[in-house]
Amino acid sequence: QVQLVESGGGVVQSGGSLRLSCSGSGFTFDSYAISWYRQAPGKERELVGVINHNGRQTNYADSVKGRFTLSRDDRSSTVFLQMNNLKPEDTAVYYCGRSWRIDTSIEDWGQGTQVTVSG
Repeated sequence: QVQLVESGGGVVQSGGSLRLSCSGSGFTFDSYAISWYRQAPGKERELVGVINHNGRQTNYADSVKGRFTLSRDDRSSTVFLQMNNLKPEDTAVYYCGRSWRIDTSIEDWGQGTQVTVSG
């Protein structure tokens, strides 16, 4: 069955960096776009960024542009979210999801990984 597993979350000080990983299985990984969303307590889930199926297009939320970078390694069926210059407002549970294309609906979600930025 389709499975997405996030890893790499943790506690980091403001200005620090983390790299999140989203590993996929049970589907043809390089045929799908992968998105990262985040949800802070009491807030709605929001898009952080998305990378298309061939890695040639990425879109980011304005709040993370210039700080976060998406990349993918289809040999290992993994998408990476490099997060630099982290801020306390980046604290949230981060989820990855797959979609057929960059502008289509999310079909499956991972279980999430907690990122906490202390200020």
